[in-house]
Amino acid sequence: MATKKSVESNKVEVRISVTESSRELSLESSATREEIIEKVNQAIASNLPLVLEDFRGKQVIIPASKIGFIEIAPPVERKVGFATL
Repeated sequence: MATKKSVESNKVEVRISVTESSRELSLESSATREEIIEKVNQAIASNLPLVLEDFRGKQVIIPASKIGFIEIAPPVERKVGFATL
């Protein structure tokens, strides 16, 4: 049986900068870091749109020519409580 914490630890946080836009796209994906890098490389090489899916099934489609940068990182674990640092 998986706990909520162990399920969330499989998510990867992805931030995407889109050129000519002041905002960044942010999503959490259940895909691995390597899978996301492969999709980005394929989109840029073939000049086809980058299609990523978050862990809820929502898809984000970005034209390859509009990708500014992509940051891939595991989500930061939030600490709860009043323990000393």
